[in-house]
Amino acid sequence: MQQPQDGNPTPEHSENPPSAQSELCMSPELMLDLARKSAELLVERIENVPMRDAWDGDFREALEHKLMEDPPEDGRPGAEVLEQVARDILPYALRLDHPKCFAFVPSAPTWPGILADFLAAGYNINQATWLVASGASQLELVVLDWIRCWLGYPEEAGGLLTSGGSAASVDAFVAAREAAGNPERSTVYMSDQSHSAFIRAAMIVGVRRECVRIVPCDESFRMDMKALERAVAKDRATGFNPIAICANAGATATGAIDPIDAMANYCESQGIWLHVDAAYGGFAIITEEGQKLFRGIERADSVGLDAHKWLFQPYEVGCLLVKDLRTLEDPFSVRPDFLQDVVWGSKHPNFTDRGLQLSRSFRALKIWMSIQTFGMAAFRRAVARGMELAARAEDYVRASPVLEIMSPASLGVVGLRFNPKAADLGEDTLDAINKTVLTRIFWEDNAFISSALPKGKFSLRLCIINHNTTWEDVSETLEAIERFGNETLSTV
Repeated sequence: MQQPQDGNPTPEHSENPPSAQSELCMSPELMLDLARKSAELLVERIENVPMRDAWDGDFREALEHKLMEDPPEDGRPGAEVLEQVARDILPYALRLDHPKCFAFVPSAPTWPGILADFLAAGYNINQATWLVASGASQLELVVLDWIRCWLGYPEEAGGLLTSGGSAASVDAFVAAREAAGNPERSTVYMSDQSHSAFIRAAMIVGVRRECVRIVPCDESFRMDMKALERAVAKDRATGFNPIAICANAGATATGAIDPIDAMANYCESQGIWLHVDAAYGGFAIITEEGQKLFRGIERADSVGLDAHKWLFQPYEVGCLLVKDLRTLEDPFSVRPDFLQDVVWGSKHPNFTDRGLQLSRSFRALKIWMSIQTFGMAAFRRAVARGMELAARAEDYVRASPVLEIMSPASLGVVGLRFNPKAADLGEDTLDAINKTVLTRIFWEDNAFISSALPKGKFSLRLCIINHNTTWEDVSETLEAIERFGNETLSTV
């Protein structure tokens, strides 16, 4: 190892440019070499994902043994670091883009979307204000206008791209609270199928947890309107103040769609904010079938969607749109003196005035690049294919002598369980068998599924929204459920 004049050791494999530049810089040649290696790693992974299992992981002790160490005082070659990342870190995860990943809400990003995140990071864009990022801000306005048109919202609607549905729900509840005058003893209402993010969002904006009203659903997993009306009336009679009602446009567990049009009628008559949670299912609106299913969504006060789900983008890109942009900008517009230079006039919006973030990543680029590259027709077909595969899976289950539908296909989600028609099994036995099936799929099959509790009964849940998934992928997974179920039944 060479010793420089100041006596500090210099690594033999230093990747730093001459000493006149920062020690945190690399030469252009090394930068390109690492970028090339990274791209090759990603392309190889994408090509080989279908041949791998949908899940891989390890226990904490094993990963600590590989990774838990003090930060190095001196650096090492970037290629070596990249190799360790590819070997010891990235593989240990659920492969959400695997064609047999049906758990939770999978995500299969497009390559242009991946490149967009790389470019946005490389340009180091902070899309907080128009002054700091005018090109990025204009592109977000373009993408938001696309989504506004898909939803059928009016010209005065607007919003912002967020990290995801959780952040969008917080922003929406702030708007709802302020629109209601920020009353004391406020309450919000959601169904027993609603996402847990809304309970957290309600508490963040000041609604006490016991004032979050969980409204039961009907037999189709849609909010029971009579039960909602009774809950609101009871609260008002006892001095509570309803500020928001949440409708599902694709409940996570069942894919169910609440009666949005009827809920809009009710909310308008009662003066209550209507928020639609369309986080995973909302982009079905780009299809003809989705437009029919979401009738009335354009009447909601706010809608949340996640492009990193059914619009096939990398994490993180959610979206919140409000029917009247002023309801979002009025509560969030705060002008500290350190931002006094960013005001360019009313036609130059600052996205920091629309939500909880000041520093924001450039999220619109991946949506824009993906749609520009492939076109809307390709996206429509990809979304429609997910709904078609779920409907076909439901037909398979109904025709099977050993499977039972627990929640019918809706927006790419179908719920089922192993329950032989010729057998007379109690609920405890069925639960035990299906939990074993889930475990065996996890450990012995290359697919990955999750579970749900529709009507309080344990069920296996498939969310089929990956644009790479084929009917063969779905049918093989259903066959595995049948096989593992029969093998487990034989031991009961």
